[in-house]
Amino acid sequence: MIINCIAIDDEPLALGLVCAFIEQTPFLKLIGRYSSAVEALVGLQDQKVDLIFLDIQMPNLNGMELARVLDSRGATKPRIIFTTAYNQFAIEGYRVDALDYLLKPFNYEEFLHASNKALTYFELVNRSNNPATAAAEHAEEEEYLFLKIEYQLVRIALNEILYIEGLKDYVKIYLQDKEKPLLSLTSLKALEEKLPSKRFMRVHRSFIVSLNKINSITRNALQIGKVNITVGDQYKEAFGVFLSKWN
Repeated sequence: MIINCIAIDDEPLALGLVCAFIEQTPFLKLIGRYSSAVEALVGLQDQKVDLIFLDIQMPNLNGMELARVLDSRGATKPRIIFTTAYNQFAIEGYRVDALDYLLKPFNYEEFLHASNKALTYFELVNRSNNPATAAAEHAEEEEYLFLKIEYQLVRIALNEILYIEGLKDYVKIYLQDKEKPLLSLTSLKALEEKLPSKRFMRVHRSFIVSLNKINSITRNALQIGKVNITVGDQYKEAFGVFLSKWN
C-alpha cells in the first residue's frame, strides 16, 4: 500500500527534514510540501491526500485550525500526524482525531513509528471497504514488515522468517535461504507486538519462532532446521496450548 501525503511547516529546515523522512519511507509518497496552512488548503482541493504531516504554530491559519476545517469533511478527510515543538496541544490533537503527535525535535525512528500507525490504519480501512481485495491479499500472503537494517528500511516477508533472536537492544532475524541473519536495532518485545500471534510465538525470553517452520518438538525444546531452541518456563503454558491443537 502507498499512502499519498503532504507536509506543512513554516520553518524551512523542519519542512525539509519531514520531506526527507517521507521520501526514504517506502510506503509513503510525497505529493506536496507547503510553508503555510492557507497554501496547503488550496492544494488540498486539487489532489487526493491521505495523510498530512502538520505543524501547529503557523501564522494566519495554524495547524489546529486547519485540522478543524478538514474535520468537517467527515469520512473523506485526510488523516493527520502533528509535528510540533509544543506538547500542550496534545489533547487538542486527539480531539481532532489525529493519528499521532510528534514532538520536535524527533528522529527518523520516531517518525517511522508514527508512519507505521498510519499504515496500519489505512490497511484496516482498505480491508473493511474492499473485502474481496482483503481476501486476495491474504491468499497471496502479501504480509510483510519493514525493519531498519543498518541505514535503510528493509521489507521482510513474514513467510520467510524462521526465528528471531533478541540481543538487548538488537534482534537477529533468521530467514530461510539466507546464511546470515539480519541485524536490526529494535527490541524483541517491540517486534513481538508487530508480528501476527497466529503465526509467531515467543517461546523464550530471547526467541520468537515462526510456528509453521518448526520441524520437530521435544518435551522442552523445538527444532527449526538444525537449530534447537529451548522453550522457557514462563512460555511453556502458551506453547502447550498451541501443541494441544495437534494432539
